[in-house]
Amino acid sequence: GLFLKCAMKYSSSVSSSRRKSRKAHFTAPSSERRKILSATLSEELRKKYNVRSMPIRKDDEITVSRGGFKGREGKVTSVYRRKFSIYVERITKDKANGATVNVPLHASNVTITKLKLDRDRKAILERKAKSRAGGADKGAKGKYQEGADGSMQATD
Repeated sequence: GLFLKCAMKYSSSVSSSRRKSRKAHFTAPSSERRKILSATLSEELRKKYNVRSMPIRKDDEITVSRGGFKGREGKVTSVYRRKFSIYVERITKDKANGATVNVPLHASNVTITKLKLDRDRKAILERKAKSRAGGADKGAKGKYQEGADGSMQATD
């Protein structure tokens, strides 16, 4: 915009246009929506697996960390990718006609407390943990490299 001071763009191949970002988000295919509907893991799970977040799935157990249902716990009954929402058992509201309906939540507002593990999900956890461990101890990512004595030298 005219008055906004824009931050420096890091990658020339990615647009920083609000319009394009929104279009990409709302027309995202189901495979990308899975990633968008990721939730952070609880502290215990984070320590156990060395992974920060995971795409949410049915049968995960969660606690709500934001919004009117904050603090409530439950099991995910369905992930509605088309609406970018998840439904959790016992998180419902009563309609005027007496019917109870599930309240949709966004995955970013919940924390996973128990993962439903299968072979694929274990592989994902291992892959993510490996990449985190690799990034932490290599030190080759930035432009500084740690010397043998533990001091940092700039690489030229």
